[in-house]
Amino acid sequence: MDLIFSLLQQLSVYLVIAYLLSKTPLFMPLTTVSGSISQRFTCYVLFSLFCILGTYFGLQIQDAIANTRAIGAVMGGLLGGPVVGFAVGLTGGLHRYSMGGFTDVACAISTTVEGVMGGLLHLWLVRRGQVEKIFNPIVVLLITLAAEICQMLIILAVARPFEEAYTLVAAIALPMIIANAIGAAMFMSIIQDKKTIYEKFSTTFTGQALKIAQRSVGVFRDGFNTDSANQVAQIIYEETGVGAVSITDHEKILAFTGIGDDHHLPGTPISSQCTLQAIQQKEVYYADGYEVPYQCSLDAKCKLGSTLVIPLKTTNDEVLGTIKLYEPKRKLFSTINLTLGEGIAKLLSNQILMGRYLEQRNLLTKAELKLLQAQVNPHFLFNALNTVSAVVRRDPDQARALIQHLSQFLRRNLKQNSDTVTLKEELEHVHSYMTIELARFDDRLSLTVDIDPSLEHMTVPTFTLQPLVENAIKHGISQLLSDGKITISASSTPEGLQLVVEDNAGSYQPQQWSTEGLGTRIVDERIKNLFGEQYGLTLSSQEGAWTKATVLLPHTVREA
Repeated sequence: MDLIFSLLQQLSVYLVIAYLLSKTPLFMPLTTVSGSISQRFTCYVLFSLFCILGTYFGLQIQDAIANTRAIGAVMGGLLGGPVVGFAVGLTGGLHRYSMGGFTDVACAISTTVEGVMGGLLHLWLVRRGQVEKIFNPIVVLLITLAAEICQMLIILAVARPFEEAYTLVAAIALPMIIANAIGAAMFMSIIQDKKTIYEKFSTTFTGQALKIAQRSVGVFRDGFNTDSANQVAQIIYEETGVGAVSITDHEKILAFTGIGDDHHLPGTPISSQCTLQAIQQKEVYYADGYEVPYQCSLDAKCKLGSTLVIPLKTTNDEVLGTIKLYEPKRKLFSTINLTLGEGIAKLLSNQILMGRYLEQRNLLTKAELKLLQAQVNPHFLFNALNTVSAVVRRDPDQARALIQHLSQFLRRNLKQNSDTVTLKEELEHVHSYMTIELARFDDRLSLTVDIDPSLEHMTVPTFTLQPLVENAIKHGISQLLSDGKITISASSTPEGLQLVVEDNAGSYQPQQWSTEGLGTRIVDERIKNLFGEQYGLTLSSQEGAWTKATVLLPHTVREA
């Protein structure tokens, strides 16, 4: 009985060391069974040390050592697998062998066997898909119990003289079996608690991060400004439960919500040294109000007592601004909010960059559209003036009508400030264009519009149909010797609003789209940029018969 209490006393020191280690990052790999090299190496190093400590903490009995070495060997195998268990057991066994005694060989063998036993149980549980049982203290208690019984049998089989071995086993068997089994179970209980805490932390962190990500998607689509910053600050404030949230750019506060919003006013210059330092050094700044003092720079009576300032950075390490989380006095930041704050900053940085990208892409699309308009107008104007010049001699009234249509067409181009128009307005624009083209081609061209009046109220991106009609004339009708026909139709399909411009030339060649078809290419790219890859323009043709330009748009088109 005295030996049991002595071993349990030594075990207490052993477990205290294990508990203290559980507070360090070294302990984290023990909470998973990943099978990675780093995880196995950590298991080997830590449990080999515990094996050696178990021997040093042991009690000298009859030229032998009653110890808790088996805990390290079994746990190493159970968490690291057979190879790690063998390596840990061999390391602990060789260390015990180096200390001598008539049981040195037996103890070296038994320690190695105990590590392998833990490893084989690990393999069995993993193959059965019962990994969680590895962390069950009862399972650890039973395997350590079996391992210690095996050790006693090995001592009886190997150690000589047998009489001394028998006397030793009779004295230490029960105390060592009890102490090692209980110790291993308690050790695993420490790991299990750490694993549970880590999983709860991860679940909380992941849940909050996902909610913030879901709620803030697309907020920065229109840029990093006061409106978007206010929306995101409110979302973070609601989801994290911190005292206050602020978002700044380089120079001023863009948004502030929470405690202190009466004096932390959006639009005012940044005065906090914490924020300025975070921007200048491009590093997270944490002032807990104790070790690192914090005092509001705007109001000495401010109730905020600590702050976490995280720079919002680009991939080039350029600082876009900061996000600041605050807690009131007498309340410390939780570990979750400290870690979550950095995760939020990365999320927002990516969203701001995506917003900038979308804004630049939209500007590029508009620039291309302006380029197309600038290209069309001189070309069309030249042909139109030639047509008016030819008509004015034989039919002055028609010439005046053509000039009016030309004026109307050019006026629409110049005043086209909106991104969308109704289908009816777009058709009127095409009609002005086609009136002049019909006069130019005389009897060689005809236009048919087959569109249900109920669809004319639907909105479409401006300047969608005219480039397609012009393309049909330029690359199709103009090459015909016989009558050319252009048909414009529209229909509502399950996929969206479908617009079709068809000619009867059938002379479309795929390479024309990439080399000459600037108008059609811009129409396609613009629609895809606005609404997604499932929408856009497709061209199809049957040689000598017809060419179709088909535009697919969503049923509801909003202002870009």
